[in-house]
Amino acid sequence: MVCSCIEKMKEENSIGLVDTHAHLASSKFAEEVPLVIERATAAGVKRIVAIACDIEDSLVNLSLAGRYPTVKAAVGIHPLYVHDPGGTDWLEQLAKMTETSEVAAIGEIGLDYFHPPQDGTTEDEWRSLQRVFFEHQLDLAVSRDLPVVIHQRNSAEDVLTVLRNFPKVRAVLHCFTGTIPEAEAALELGHMLSYTGIVTFPNAAEVQEAARMTPADRIMVETDCPYLAPVPFRGKRCEPFMVTHTAEKVAELQGVEVDEMARITSKNAGGFFRNI
Repeated sequence: MVCSCIEKMKEENSIGLVDTHAHLASSKFAEEVPLVIERATAAGVKRIVAIACDIEDSLVNLSLAGRYPTVKAAVGIHPLYVHDPGGTDWLEQLAKMTETSEVAAIGEIGLDYFHPPQDGTTEDEWRSLQRVFFEHQLDLAVSRDLPVVIHQRNSAEDVLTVLRNFPKVRAVLHCFTGTIPEAEAALELGHMLSYTGIVTFPNAAEVQEAARMTPADRIMVETDCPYLAPVPFRGKRCEPFMVTHTAEKVAELQGVEVDEMARITSKNAGGFFRNI
């Protein structure tokens, strides 16, 4: 059920919300995508950015964006998929995809030092391969003037080091759960921070403090669905409509009304992503 604050936002014909990070290509949604999008629209979510992990996801996202006006596609190779991205010509495939107007960003891309190597290599080889994929995709983003959606897990220092080498890149650090110094470093480089349902968790004091201190013009909201459902849905499959609850919490932390937070984050998303 959508909270009364969000209902008020809809009644006032507000700009609506953008879920800037949703894995609509996930098998956890199977044949339910039309209903998932319908529920999001009913809750006041005007746009969903469908995020990719590999070539297959990227192609699914393009298909969804072509079928549903509220969906825009991101294409890219997640660091955990670099061992099997979807073909040796993965970069050429991505480059071709970025020529279409449905593509709003490249992502999610980055570095993941939390999970062990997926291909039987050593840790150093695994991290090196991730960095190669990361840098190739950053080059592509610069050449296409596209923003990038960054995955960083236990890798914040190295991610920021790489981003410093690509000063023309516009990035959002998705599902930001880092420290305040990490947030400040990313903001100093001119990048955006995006918050998921984690910000609603009672034990997420540091994430909440980061959301509180993030400048209004640098903040976005997301679900990362089907993962990280916010309170009061914690433990259930997450969906784009639940971004309303994340927005409500971020609004509280920022000291503004939820309809104003919807306006702010939607404006930020519109300025960051292409063609949304």
